[in-house]
Amino acid sequence: MHRTNLFPLVSSTNFFVLAFLLLTCATGKMHQSPSGLQYKIVKKGHGPQAKAGQDILLFETTSYRNGQVLYSNENTTSPVKVLIGGNQATKAVDEALLGMQEGEIKLIVAPPHLVKRKEYPSNVHPDSTLVIKIILHKIL
Repeated sequence: MHRTNLFPLVSSTNFFVLAFLLLTCATGKMHQSPSGLQYKIVKKGHGPQAKAGQDILLFETTSYRNGQVLYSNENTTSPVKVLIGGNQATKAVDEALLGMQEGEIKLIVAPPHLVKRKEYPSNVHPDSTLVIKIILHKIL
């Protein structure tokens, strides 16, 4: 029997983001911080919580709300090193990292004012709301 992919243009990462957004919108499980950052802990981590001033290693997938992936290192062996609060990440990512534990996965929906940058990659519109899946790999 021949199987047909019902969603040929949707990668597994895109599917995860779209399915998660639909599920959280339907169940209302997203939380919102005072800054306007929406977030959901997908998988709890373990150990101490990350704090401002610490270096961490993370994997992430950044996409538009429609699921179009803009950047991902999630399926690599190369996590990104970030100093929390060191202006190395957007305000949204810095805020989301606070309190995360190793192994934790968090999905955030970041409004444009929390993802502003001096320069934008060519595939990112400056007024975009972004969906970012963050995996805290290690606190250094």
